[in-house]
Amino acid sequence: MKYMFTALLSLVAMAAINAQDEDLLYEDYVYTGNIFSTKFHVTGLFLSYPIVDLESGATLTLSFDDLDADVKDYFYTIVHCDRDWEPSDLLEMEYIDGFTEERITNYEFSFKTFWPFTHYELTLPNRDMRWTKPGNYLLKVYDDTEDRTLVLTRRFVVFDSRVKITPKMMRAAQVSKLRTHQEIDFVVSYENFNINSPQQEIRATVLQNGRWDNAITDIEPKFIRPGEIRFDHQDRIVFPGGKEFRFADLRSLRRVSFNVLNVERTVDGYVVDMKTEQRRDQLAYTTFNDLNGNFIIETTDQRDNVLSSEYVDVFFTLEADYRSNIDLYLFGAFTDWRIQEPYKMEYDAASGAYRGAALLKQGYYNYAYAAVEKVPNSKRPKILPQPDMSVFEGNSTEAINEYSIIIYYRPFGSRFDMPIGSVTFSSNF
Repeated sequence: MKYMFTALLSLVAMAAINAQDEDLLYEDYVYTGNIFSTKFHVTGLFLSYPIVDLESGATLTLSFDDLDADVKDYFYTIVHCDRDWEPSDLLEMEYIDGFTEERITNYEFSFKTFWPFTHYELTLPNRDMRWTKPGNYLLKVYDDTEDRTLVLTRRFVVFDSRVKITPKMMRAAQVSKLRTHQEIDFVVSYENFNINSPQQEIRATVLQNGRWDNAITDIEPKFIRPGEIRFDHQDRIVFPGGKEFRFADLRSLRRVSFNVLNVERTVDGYVVDMKTEQRRDQLAYTTFNDLNGNFIIETTDQRDNVLSSEYVDVFFTLEADYRSNIDLYLFGAFTDWRIQEPYKMEYDAASGAYRGAALLKQGYYNYAYAAVEKVPNSKRPKILPQPDMSVFEGNSTEAINEYSIIIYYRPFGSRFDMPIGSVTFSSNF
């Protein structure tokens, strides 16, 4: 009877998971409105991307704030995926050593903040859960307090370093892209690793600034030589250069940075007005240091960056002519590189500008203004148009971006795609 009861509980739990997973996206996504400031990176490297070597001993750190400011039963698990971010054919026991699901026990409450919150952190792998195979992985976090609500998902890559990748920045092959785009070639060396049929077994993915939304995937080899695979396609691995990202320095609410117009303390909290900005698509490229669209959480007003940083309502203004065929959004790593309705800009005809707002924790944020073509609701496709930063930001081949190359290997008869190498580099290296 005891075993029947245990089995019944397991079936009920699995049914609950499957019900919640109907809304699951194999992307970086936050499913509830109380979760903010989600970061996922190599432990200790706050601006890194969640890509780690299987044998390096490196760990990943997930952190987020719950603005409900209570304690919830957050549980996590990981799912092994193929290179196209679909679940692989592996069973959990084949890629997880330890528990297949565990509770997040590391949490702390905010200290002396106007807006209270609970801060959660998770390090992977840990003594309860370890991955055993290379691959694309999806980290899932559930709220088990009520009905196992799916809270957030994050992508990460674990690679088994078997090859050497040598990248090279090239001039765009197409004349029309010479001044606006960046093209990449690279060579994969595999002298100490046996690959029987590189043309069929090897594929590559290239990311710009850690973004999966515009990643170039399923790149096949161009030329094969003994111990060497060349990826030097013409006009295949090409990205818009963009411009250096705009920034909002919110680290202090006492001494404002030069692009902050005003900081006000109200009964509801802090309000920051950014200075009115201008469109840059017609301006010459200007170089300056940025975070390639990323952000960091930090305050200079208090000692504790994590627990004492305030949440602030930040208002943005972009002076520009109205475009009837587009919608405009704030865009960057803090929006998960997604078009999200809370970050939509509305046009104010009286001032001739787009206005928008974001609730942000104190820190230093990179962002851009991204346009999306308007689509009538009756004709809305399943996949929305790609965000276009060139409309008001422009593109330049001189812009400094970070690129990540991931090499996938799937020999004949294998049940999963194995990342066998990765490299991240700057376009001005």
